[in-house]
Amino acid sequence: MRKVRLSNSVEVPVLGLGTWYMGESRQSRATEVQALRTGLDLGMTLIDTAEMYAEGGAEEVVGEAMQGRRDAIYLVSKVYPHNASLKGTVAACDRSLKRLKTDRIDLYLLHWRGSHPLAETIEAFEGLKAAGKIGAWGVSNFDRGDMQQLARAPGGANCVSNQVLYHVDERGIEWDLLPYCQKAGIMVMAYSPLGQAAVLGDATISQIARKHGVTAAAVALAFVLRQPGVVAIPKSARDAHVTANARAADLMLDAEDLALLDAVFPAPKGPTPLAML
Repeated sequence: MRKVRLSNSVEVPVLGLGTWYMGESRQSRATEVQALRTGLDLGMTLIDTAEMYAEGGAEEVVGEAMQGRRDAIYLVSKVYPHNASLKGTVAACDRSLKRLKTDRIDLYLLHWRGSHPLAETIEAFEGLKAAGKIGAWGVSNFDRGDMQQLARAPGGANCVSNQVLYHVDERGIEWDLLPYCQKAGIMVMAYSPLGQAAVLGDATISQIARKHGVTAAAVALAFVLRQPGVVAIPKSARDAHVTANARAADLMLDAEDLALLDAVFPAPKGPTPLAML
């Protein structure tokens, strides 16, 4: 599978596994674990989760799915903004590690910006790095202004990733945030890259999918992955969907495909507020 190189020289697959809404039901746990393991078998070895997802339930699902194969996985989790004080970040990380049944998180993110000073959260992140509990840190739901403030904060240049909403029908980041991150060498991680399935019934996407012999989801993912330095983390709890999604990593949309998609889902013509879910 194609890889993206982070600013700390670590390489991660362009296509990973999201876990939002996992861990909410004991009845679906086995299916969710199996879907994650299928994705890992297909080379989607980046798993994204958060303490917020099912209030730790998703991290528990991930912990089970990782058993016996932790070293092959690039693990991402996130801290709640209200926990992101100097001491609170460390305590939250320790709780996540316990739920994940591991001794380290490869990439730890501030889930969105809150009331705690960025410098305080960064100090906590750097302490966790020094302790070997995390490998790197980043942010989520930061717009360009937030990223510029982050860069000016002590240690802010050590941010390796910004996770944001990005899909074919939500292209606002292409105006200024994505170019900023690309120039700074900050990997952009696209969450909800399928638009929570809203775009999958579009006639143009379906037409392109038939042309390439893939699913509409694979086309939507390939559109996101056409951008350098971008990783996508679709969530699916079904083996068949995970397998179909994996084909997006090798799907290269041609100029005709992109022109058709631009006509239906136009690029931004100016700065827009950062979209969030």
